Amino acid sequence: MSEVLLVVVAVAAVASVLLLLPLVLRRSPAQDDARELRRELADGLDRGSKALISQLTSIASVQNNQLDAFSRQLVEMVAANERRFEDLRKAVEGRLEAIRNDNAAQLERMRVTVDEKLHATLEQRLGESFKLVSDRLEAVHRGLGEMQTLAAGVGDLKKVLSNVKNRGVLGEVQLAALLEQVLAREQYETNVATRPGSRERVEFAIKLPGAGGEGSVVWLPIDAKFPLEDYERLQQAQDAADPLAVEAAAKALEGRIKLEAKAIAEKYVEPPATTDFALLYLPLEGLYAEVLRRPGLLDTLQREFRVTLCGPTTLTALLNSLQMGFRTLAIEKRSSEVWMVLGSVKSEFGKFAEVLASTKRQLQTAANSIDQAEVRTRQIERKLRDVEVLPGQDAGGRLIE
Repeated sequence: MSEVLLVVVAVAAVASVLLLLPLVLRRSPAQDDARELRRELADGLDRGSKALISQLTSIASVQNNQLDAFSRQLVEMVAANERRFEDLRKAVEGRLEAIRNDNAAQLERMRVTVDEKLHATLEQRLGESFKLVSDRLEAVHRGLGEMQTLAAGVGDLKKVLSNVKNRGVLGEVQLAALLEQVLAREQYETNVATRPGSRERVEFAIKLPGAGGEGSVVWLPIDAKFPLEDYERLQQAQDAADPLAVEAAAKALEGRIKLEAKAIAEKYVEPPATTDFALLYLPLEGLYAEVLRRPGLLDTLQREFRVTLCGPTTLTALLNSLQMGFRTLAIEKRSSEVWMVLGSVKSEFGKFAEVLASTKRQLQTAANSIDQAEVRTRQIERKLRDVEVLPGQDAGGRLIE
């Protein structure tokens, strides 16, 4: 590298001389001197060029030698690296093969262990599952037996409900249970002829106090109806999503309810022996809701037939209201009785005050007599003390000198 720097410096010096040569020539006084100087400079440049060429040749030979040596060293290093890489590859392959064999052995042991545990667990789980399935199948078998019994009961119930009289009895039983739960037994009667002179008897009638005074009764008729066929046809039409069939079944149900309400009004309503209205009891909430859904039906029944519809919930609320009225009436009746008792107590208390005043006067007279007796007693005692003292003695019994 130092030789290359020397060559560069020499070339730079020659270039600077060449640049300064015209300036030197202009300042020279004589042309001969200039030619001489050019000759010398040319010789110098020639020698410098030769020296530079030889120097560059030697530098090139040295660099070629160094490059050859570097190439040989690089080839040796590559060969050495290849040998090391080959040795490393063989070592890594051997290690990986050992690791692979070790892993395969461990995996085989693990597989055996897992297979054993899985086999045991699977047998246990399968046993438990089969036992559970067996228990469930047994429960299903029992349930099927119960369902068969229930199906038989449903069939019996269907047979019962298929009879109009039996359905009426079912509604009467449900109505009787509601009345028994809410009202006292003396607050309603069964099979009552509410219209005077009529042989028609309503199933149930509630006793209401009449305007005739004590003991007078006004009956509130309650009749249970169960139009099951019309309700079932309406439900079947609704399940089939047939609007025409739904409307026809609803109209049939509406007509049936109107006929029942008219019969109740004609048989059982007779003011003033009864209230101005009667109750028509429907034992199913769904049936009651379907009847209420008919526009204007409830108002028609109340206006034309003086009949009010009731379902289980509404009848219970109505009976509770009547029960509260009965309790209020009983409280008012007892209040009048209490006022009568208080009036008699007041008169008796006045007489007692007079007797007490007389007793006080008698006691005061007795007290005055006792005071007078005490005065007389003290006077008698003084006189007796004078009698007991003998002549010549003092009051203490001593002799007087």
